[in-house]
Amino acid sequence: MNTHLSVNLNKVALVRNTRHLGIPSVTRAASLCLQAGAQGITVHPRPDQRHIRDSDVHDLAALLKDWPDREFNIEGNPLHNLMGLVEKYRPQQVTFVPDGQGQFTSDHGWRFPEDAQALRPLIAQAQAWGARVSLFMDAEPESMVFTKEVGANRVELYTEPYAAAYGQPSQAQVLAQFKATALAAQAVGLKVNAGHDLNLLNLRDFVQTVPDVKEVSIGHALMADALEMGYSATVQAYLNCLKP
Repeated sequence: MNTHLSVNLNKVALVRNTRHLGIPSVTRAASLCLQAGAQGITVHPRPDQRHIRDSDVHDLAALLKDWPDREFNIEGNPLHNLMGLVEKYRPQQVTFVPDGQGQFTSDHGWRFPEDAQALRPLIAQAQAWGARVSLFMDAEPESMVFTKEVGANRVELYTEPYAAAYGQPSQAQVLAQFKATALAAQAVGLKVNAGHDLNLLNLRDFVQTVPDVKEVSIGHALMADALEMGYSATVQAYLNCLKP
């Protein structure tokens, strides 16, 4: 099975929110990406709603009912505004991310054992609502056993360090660390997702080296490409990178 592509729509909402005209449309963007073959839609609604709003989550959940073979992934910090949205909209997947309230973008994974006590009941609750739970994690093989112990189903590897090293002398060493982390996760029964700063230049090398990545979530780079290529051609280009 090819690695699935989940399109993050935060930047569509960010542009829309600069005016009061309702354009560009988040749901229209989702529809076009799904029509082009994207296997999922991701949103990361932050407490200040600076991009994705609660109303967007509502509208996308309704839209995805017409796409039963695709997945809705809601990301966020379960200690902030995430859990109420998960309870209300019951996405197929929820990704727990340890963002601060006003954090510019995600920049690190959960820490173990210090985060374990807070995460364990939240993971169990999200699963009781029918969601698969993925934890946003740094590429640290030794952390994967803790990720499994707190009850997560998957790990989303934070790939910005790989993107920063791409084309540099450290690329092979950094990529080897991601491969080792994926193998450590799979050894304890976790499935592996990945995301952050993946793009058309670095994506193929990542998924061909890191084994059995189930899903990549891509937003910023994909939307930047879509400004030049359009949604359909851009999604097709990313799907081509994911072919074996």
